[in-house]
Amino acid sequence: MRTLVLHPVRSKATGRAPEDALAEAVSLAEALDLEVVGAEVVPLPKARAGMLFGKGKIEELGALVAEREAGLVIIDGPLSPVQQRNLEKAWKVKLLDRTGLILEIFGERAQTREGVLQVELAHLSYQKSRLVRSWTHLERQRGGFGFLGGPGETQIEADRRALDERIQRIKQSLSKVVRTRGQHRKARQRVPYPVVALVGYTNAGKSTLFNRLTGSGVLARDMLFATLDPTMRAVALPDGRKAILSDTVGFISDLPTQLVAAFRATLEEVLEADLILHVRDISHPETEVQAENVRTILGEMGIGEAEQGRIVEVWNKIDALPPDRAEALRQVAARTPRVAAISALTGEGVPALLELVAADLAEPMREETISLRFDQGRQRAWLFDRKLVRAEHPREDGYDLDVRWTERDRSQYQALG
Repeated sequence: MRTLVLHPVRSKATGRAPEDALAEAVSLAEALDLEVVGAEVVPLPKARAGMLFGKGKIEELGALVAEREAGLVIIDGPLSPVQQRNLEKAWKVKLLDRTGLILEIFGERAQTREGVLQVELAHLSYQKSRLVRSWTHLERQRGGFGFLGGPGETQIEADRRALDERIQRIKQSLSKVVRTRGQHRKARQRVPYPVVALVGYTNAGKSTLFNRLTGSGVLARDMLFATLDPTMRAVALPDGRKAILSDTVGFISDLPTQLVAAFRATLEEVLEADLILHVRDISHPETEVQAENVRTILGEMGIGEAEQGRIVEVWNKIDALPPDRAEALRQVAARTPRVAAISALTGEGVPALLELVAADLAEPMREETISLRFDQGRQRAWLFDRKLVRAEHPREDGYDLDVRWTERDRSQYQALG
């Protein structure tokens, strides 16, 4: 679909450069395979309650829409239901705001049942305030959610009760899926492998790094939100131990509040992780802004200043920089604790990153003697399977075992009961 992307800039706007924000909005549109026929930064001295823009700007942009023969206009910012309706009527096109666009992308990317349910719940919460589309999309289990086509073109009187019932059913289904995820997490806690989570701004290269470390085939493309559902694989560390590596959904500025809430269960993998690798696209002009956005979201999740000890910054895409700039960053990273400069694409710096991960996850070993009865065969087998037993001494009613283990091993052993 021929698409025009508009990024409104309010007169008192601070922070991101408008051109960079517009470029990100274009990338979001391209992630949906939309044909972007124009992209403009639009000054917005004062937001109008009914139309967002003033009358003159409405006419000017309407002429641009007609000139580019656009069938869809994306407003890179929030729109009220009234503003969306009025602009669609004035320009005679479909309209998406930033929230709607991101929801549409998530609708296409979700693969697991949990992902599909979370996206649909977020979408329905967003649509509940608008009620301007047909509800025929409610039974869809995958793909987009009715913004970009289908039978819902005319405005209709929505049945709020049906919508609320659908939301309630999704919440019930999601609660079951979340319980299952919790059971899987408990099962992993009984396995003596630490968990390493990859986080970062969308398109920072997390999935490319994930594939290089695990030999997996996770979708890795130069596209925003190429990864949506979390993926977990085992990775071998240089010291012979193993860890579980988790690839998570990419963060983005101005993430819709509906999605922040809906995807909290997915991001719980990060909360439970022993180590967090914050992957940054160090070649991006807004790398510092993106990094701060990730830190803010992590802080909102409870991973704040006190938790910085389990975060390692990974400066990815070092190969995309000019040689002198890349070399300068390599030297900075070498002098900075808990920072690694790498190229997930070429493999540069990845062995050193693995060494850093292994060193960080290394735990002090302690030796002690524990006593087991003959009927505690499961605990005995668990200790031997993990090669924690140094010596075994039979007793009249059981065994004394000399073990060498970490505090993590000890806690998992005690959890056996």
